[in-house]
Amino acid sequence: GGCWHQCCPGRNNTCWAPGTHRARCYCDSYCERTGDCCEDYHAACRRAAVGCVVGPWGPWSGCSSPCGVGSKARSRQVTVPPRHGGEPCPDLKQRRGCLGEHPTCGTAK
Repeated sequence: GGCWHQCCPGRNNTCWAPGTHRARCYCDSYCERTGDCCEDYHAACRRAAVGCVVGPWGPWSGCSSPCGVGSKARSRQVTVPPRHGGEPCPDLKQRRGCLGEHPTCGTAK
């Protein structure tokens, strides 16, 4: 058995092939950590591995609270998804705190 037919990113227990002595060998990128990769894993999967590529961060949103403590968020898109056990994608969303200071805040008190 071998990985020529499939290569999977991350930990994927369904990504296996029959190995020697009726034991399973794996074709997911996690098999490198556990040491149970199929013999052809490196030739079939690592050579064809494509790491995730993401675009630039978008602009921060407005503060979720017009007056007082709130949060802002921004995101980015995947431009090239990971394939064949390549590096997984980094975070696509970020959030940070903010202080809403709308001109009407002072009069609301």
